[in-house]
Amino acid sequence: MTRRIIFVTGGAGFIGSNIVARLAEDPSLDVVVCDRLREAELGKWRNIAKHPIGDFVAPEAMFDWLEKRWRDVELVVHMGAVSSTTEPDADKIIHSNFTLSRDLFRWCADRQRRFVYASSAATYGDATDFQDRDDVESLTALRPLNTYGWSKALFDLFAARQAARDYAPPQWVGLKFFNVYGPNEEHKHSMKSVASQIWPKVRDGHAVQLFKSYREGVPDGGQSRDFVYVRDVANVVAWLAANEQVNGVYNLGSGVARTFEDLARAVFAAAGRAPQIEYTPMPPMIRDKYQYFTQAHMERLRQAGYDQPMTSLEDGVGDYVKRYLSQPDPYR
Repeated sequence: MTRRIIFVTGGAGFIGSNIVARLAEDPSLDVVVCDRLREAELGKWRNIAKHPIGDFVAPEAMFDWLEKRWRDVELVVHMGAVSSTTEPDADKIIHSNFTLSRDLFRWCADRQRRFVYASSAATYGDATDFQDRDDVESLTALRPLNTYGWSKALFDLFAARQAARDYAPPQWVGLKFFNVYGPNEEHKHSMKSVASQIWPKVRDGHAVQLFKSYREGVPDGGQSRDFVYVRDVANVVAWLAANEQVNGVYNLGSGVARTFEDLARAVFAAAGRAPQIEYTPMPPMIRDKYQYFTQAHMERLRQAGYDQPMTSLEDGVGDYVKRYLSQPDPYR
């Protein structure tokens, strides 16, 4: 009996586990997770504990596993990455975010298996135009502000160049994630979304701290981001799994920029509390690398056929707080 397999790297992580949860709703699929769980007390295993997975694979065994079962693998969803924008080891970042991605891309091209991977809005750097052009010239012109953003931009460019040379998987899609928030980010500590980081203080009735602004015309707390609920991200990946004709690099955000103050107020509102917001100095080490505005152009993904509405900030934060953060079991 043939198995239908979708192989998800980073499948126990924040975004990856939400994708696994969404794909596992299809009983005809075996969703295989490739990841490291590390310390049990961090609870990363809990991100996938509620869902029937087809197998669990350690990263060092990934290519051996894929070689043995490649005929049944329909799609590789590559979410595994070093996602910290402040990681000091550039070699670690480039190995995880470029070299491994390159090798998986080539594996999928050689065996004609489909490939969807995580890119990032960090590739845009301090841009004001977030149009997701994926031609080689446009990708080359991007100037990320940190090593993480550069590693993601480097791979987007590699994929586009390989596709231009007709050496690519039958489907290849890069998704430039904007500011994703939602359940299953407990293990991320300082890299958790702001909604998750401020929740304990909101819950306990304390004031929350947001960064002061160091740019003229932008008030404290007025720095803006495109906040996208992780359920929307998972839904887009499930749609791509069903629409193999879609190729290229696409933005994945809500399409609407909102301020960090808006976000904090939404968390307080979901908790039924009056907002208490204070402003704290931004660490000097990130001041000159800080993005003050991001907003995804979503037209290309819409033109490709994705027609589901994106969740508003208030609805997404409300769902996150009421169904997850405020519950004894906060995992999806």
